[in-house]
Amino acid sequence: MNYIDLFSGAGGLTLGFQKSKLKFKSLLAIEIAKDFAKTYSANFPNHNLLIENICDIDEIKLSKYINDETIDLVVGGPPCQGFSMAGNIGRKFIDDPRNHLFKEFVRIVKITKPKFFVLENVARLYIHNNGATRKEIITAFEELGYSVDCKVVNTKFFGIPQERNRVLFIGNNLGIQNIFPKQTIMNDQFASVVSAIGDLPPLSSGESCNNFRNHAAMKHSEQMLKKMSFVKDGGTRLDIPEKYRPKTGDIRKYIRYNSQKPSICITGDMRKVFHPTQNRALTVRELARLQSFPDDFIFCGSTISQQQQIGNAVPPSLATAIANSIHEMSLVSSLKEKRKMQYA
Repeated sequence: MNYIDLFSGAGGLTLGFQKSKLKFKSLLAIEIAKDFAKTYSANFPNHNLLIENICDIDEIKLSKYINDETIDLVVGGPPCQGFSMAGNIGRKFIDDPRNHLFKEFVRIVKITKPKFFVLENVARLYIHNNGATRKEIITAFEELGYSVDCKVVNTKFFGIPQERNRVLFIGNNLGIQNIFPKQTIMNDQFASVVSAIGDLPPLSSGESCNNFRNHAAMKHSEQMLKKMSFVKDGGTRLDIPEKYRPKTGDIRKYIRYNSQKPSICITGDMRKVFHPTQNRALTVRELARLQSFPDDFIFCGSTISQQQQIGNAVPPSLATAIANSIHEMSLVSSLKEKRKMQYA
């Protein structure tokens, strides 16, 4: 099954699709950020990767990489920043210029006419503007002839040690029912932070480990080390004595991961969220494990860029579950066609 990966980032979706039940062939990946693209190339050296603005990619340029092959699937997570504005002043989500990359996703689907598409994004998109934004997105694809469904999934139900809610739009133009990833974790038996990173060598502030790639601790100031020393396993800034406690800022900062629970949602900056038992922030390798990246996956660029790559990625284990859903839908479609031929 041939696919195109838009806004590919470091390659979380691609890695997950490679581990699925069905063999997926990447025809093209598109990513504009150079560090992200460098990581993608380091891990998928044989894939076609365009390091360009998707707005500059037209049908002629696409055809050079597709070579008349059928495109079965288009996947990606376009950045959408226009949540606060859309609806507040009567402007629709799709009309907000900050969401032009969503339009580019729709444009590529219109050009390539895949059998399936999967659009992944932040969970708040589902309820934004009382659901009007979700309906706008569905309508945009329905106008291209796709049957579309939308669902919010939480990564902890797929064996990933992280609380991460994401919205999935899945569509097909084959006249079949859309199938969403099946949860694999039941009865609250979620993977914990300690189960994911507990076996990695301990590090002190500023220390690195040669045996694990990307396992190097950032160097914290003495002031920061003092503050974090007060925060207990799973604790918050309220554990810090008032005279040292930060008075303002994001409440999701100056906290410590709970070792026995799934991680909080990994974002592009986790420098003020502390290791459950060690006085430091998590390393890139530890953050990658919380996103279900294997240890042989290499991250390139500066440390903050690597964190952003991880925070922006679709967890590979979730991507595999998505790929398996597409595989199941393709089997349903094939069975439907065989039955048509039998009764023709």
